[in-house]
Amino acid sequence: MKVLVTGGVRSGKSFQAEALVVGEPVVTYVAPGPEADPESDPEWAERVVRHQDRRPGHWATAETADVAATLRATEGAVLVDCLGTWLTAQLDELDGWDKTRDEWEPELLARVDALAEAVGQHRGTVVVVTNEVGMGVVPAHWSGRLFRDLLGVTNQRVAAECDEVHLVVAGRTLVL
Repeated sequence: MKVLVTGGVRSGKSFQAEALVVGEPVVTYVAPGPEADPESDPEWAERVVRHQDRRPGHWATAETADVAATLRATEGAVLVDCLGTWLTAQLDELDGWDKTRDEWEPELLARVDALAEAVGQHRGTVVVVTNEVGMGVVPAHWSGRLFRDLLGVTNQRVAAECDEVHLVVAGRTLVL
């Protein structure tokens, strides 16, 4: 089973995603963003700790921006949380905030395709969490619009490899 879980910030999407794999005997939790730095961002660090405390002790954790390689190398169920932090890491690595789009977009889209393909080819359960950022106000800054548009493309490509997409709003889940 492959599931994309989407929703707004603090909607309950991570809790829903965890519930989908809690009964699996082997689970790898993939955190594709930067490690929390309690001194520079205590709120982010606190949220990371809350997520860790919720997880069963037998779950393995992989902190990596190379989610596709991790999916190819991992047995059992995989929970990826979340595509927004993955996309940010990719844009940072490709210097997408400072270079022209033509300089980095083909490589980024190749990475998106590799990630989507790895989701589809994984032999176990895969649950991928993402943010739904395109339903609100149009961002005032180009970087916000760029991120929104690229996350929309990423979400669509990963969703195409999934059996289901779950939309979480206010802790309630709608299977699309």
